[in-house]
Amino acid sequence: MIVSDPALLTFGPVPSRRLGRSLGINNIPPKVCTYACVYCQVGRTSHKQTELRSFYQPEQIFEAVRQQVAAAQAAGEDIDYLTFVPDGEPTLDLHLADSIDLLRRLNMKIAVISNASLIWRDEVRKVLNQADVVSLKVDTVDTTLWHKINQPHESLELDNILQAMKTFAGEYQGELITETMLLAGLNDHPRAVSETADFLAILQPANAYLAVPTRPTCQADVSSPGEEIMVQAYGIFKEKLEHVEYLVEYEGSDFAFTGDVVRDLLAITAVHPLREEAVNAMLLKAGAGRDVIQSLLDGHQLVKVDFANKVFYMRSLPNNTKHTGR
Repeated sequence: MIVSDPALLTFGPVPSRRLGRSLGINNIPPKVCTYACVYCQVGRTSHKQTELRSFYQPEQIFEAVRQQVAAAQAAGEDIDYLTFVPDGEPTLDLHLADSIDLLRRLNMKIAVISNASLIWRDEVRKVLNQADVVSLKVDTVDTTLWHKINQPHESLELDNILQAMKTFAGEYQGELITETMLLAGLNDHPRAVSETADFLAILQPANAYLAVPTRPTCQADVSSPGEEIMVQAYGIFKEKLEHVEYLVEYEGSDFAFTGDVVRDLLAITAVHPLREEAVNAMLLKAGAGRDVIQSLLDGHQLVKVDFANKVFYMRSLPNNTKHTGR
């Protein structure tokens, strides 16, 4: 049985390197996904599946978002997008279309951050067509690398996914962006990068993002390519794509405070590990001391993680065993 705290259905707004100020919607409980990516920032996938199912009622999601929007606005926090960016793959949500319909009442742009694994399903493409912005993950177009990096559900086939992405790109009227996570020694060599860029050129995204891990990953031996490799990859992408950007830097510490610092910390860190300076900035906004963090650590609600010579805090989840014990 999957257990999740309904109070954590929304978080932020948080600074997004793609979407400005994004209020996140966590419509999938931890950690239900079609993939078990080696670089995932919210822990190992505990429930790998491909069948759409009901997790939360659309009315429940709408009310949680409405309240979070009201709290953010009351605190003077700007919101650019309502973004489905949950602990797992958002299109696994059987009620995603209905949730988007309800959220339109709030008169805000809606984005969906997807790993694209279910885009071969007609109903999933139909749902994604409702969003103002859709981000699709394309880490590789090589089947062997795909299995190594994304560790997909056994029923998925990469060729079907890639073909369906082409179909979607041809019919979608919103803003399509893509994200490619580069990992040292896996998909960062010129041939792999070039093949991915060739495919993305067919999709013609508004922006093609090249990313590296900037937060703690579920697999400890995952690392970022060196600077020379990243420059080379950017050059390859730029030869084939008009708009290419890096997602390689820290997005900053301007995370929202909506009146309850404990709730905000737990909601954000459930899907978005926070660097120590971001936590300190939130505490300062709330007029709270470091004792709040220590209490959450002592209560095993929050864990402290070292990654890339930085200190992060993340929500303690049942499947995040590699991060516990500090």
